[in-house]
Amino acid sequence: MIMHSPPMISSLINALPKAELHIHVEGTLEPELILEFAKKNKVQIPYNSVEEIKKAYRFKNLEDFLNLYYSGLRVLKDEDDFYTLTMNYLERANENNIRHVELSFDPQAHTRRGVKFEDVIEGIHSALKDGKKKYGISWLLILSILRDLSVEDAMQTLSKAEEYKDIIGAIGLDSSEFGNPPSKFKKVFEKAKTLGFHRVAHAGEEGPPSYIHEAIELGVERIDHGIRAIEDEKLMQELGKMRIAFTLCPLSNLKLNVVKSLENYPLREFSKAGIMVTINSDDPPYFGGYINKNYEEVAKALDLKPEEIIEIAKNSIIASFAPERRKREILRKINKVEKNYLDNT
Repeated sequence: MIMHSPPMISSLINALPKAELHIHVEGTLEPELILEFAKKNKVQIPYNSVEEIKKAYRFKNLEDFLNLYYSGLRVLKDEDDFYTLTMNYLERANENNIRHVELSFDPQAHTRRGVKFEDVIEGIHSALKDGKKKYGISWLLILSILRDLSVEDAMQTLSKAEEYKDIIGAIGLDSSEFGNPPSKFKKVFEKAKTLGFHRVAHAGEEGPPSYIHEAIELGVERIDHGIRAIEDEKLMQELGKMRIAFTLCPLSNLKLNVVKSLENYPLREFSKAGIMVTINSDDPPYFGGYINKNYEEVAKALDLKPEEIIEIAKNSIIASFAPERRKREILRKINKVEKNYLDNT
């Protein structure tokens, strides 16, 4: 029997081209950038060093995290900030061999504090274009609606998205789940579909399995997180028949106490049910690692076989909204890595 050591698995993960489908650009705000932007924009923050900021990353739940997350966003003020933030992520994405990214952003978190929608999206868009030239990373931009704000606010934001349909490819739903079920935004998602946007939604992270069912009824094409589906066998069967994709974020789930340990992470259960599982990093500086770290920690905890890891990477491409030609291109590269790995083990 061939034994696959951790270094071999790590090497495989690094070599695999992959897509990241669940990543918030605001959640890639590294402590160093927080300090840099705070100084540049003359924003008072309660931290004097990177170490002090990292010490604040002790979350008991999603609410704790969101409070710190939104507080940190105050340092982002202009188009250049959003450009720098996005390029900083793309550099790390390239290091993790991400070949396609579907990047979420939260415009309402910025416009409600006086930042122009145009500055947010133009900064991000300019970086994505430069990142494609520099690193060869293709992209799709997801405008995420903040579910703890009103439906009226969401509709106004969707109207702004319509003005940028050549840049924004999908509408998402994120932020605090409790008391904000997907059904609250039925009209928003109906209009998004009419406008031709792809639709995704956070559901079943801290919210109950019923939120996942509601998201499906909204017509979403992927579920972000979806971890609590494991509690509902009937729902699992329904999701499996649909072959819907889950954008799982293991280190995020662990840090926010959504799961108690990765040894019991239900990735295989989802896969066996027919759900297309993908691995992503969510908000990496806050949760302890970018995408390869998420792959590695789950692979170690569950003793994933190389073929399981390769399948997850392939799923990330298949479940993406990239053009079919681009999907085939990346899948061919994955197949080449797979062949080389098998030939050398």
